[in-house]
Amino acid sequence: METSNTPHVPAPQVPVMTIERFSELTGLSPDTVRGQLNQGNLPLIKVGRRRLVNVALFTAECLQSEDWH
Repeated sequence: METSNTPHVPAPQVPVMTIERFSELTGLSPDTVRGQLNQGNLPLIKVGRRRLVNVALFTAECLQSEDWH
């Protein structure tokens, strides 16, 4: 079997999460997360009136970034 130098990153258990939960898991304040969403630095999905962090898209974008190559 071929060995890869690419780090193994587990897939998120959920594709989206609340700002509060994302804040808890990352250690960022909810205000910082909201600011990053407003600036377009974190992918956002709206469900009704709720704004959720699109964790699946965020993970995919991180894995495709040049820093991983």
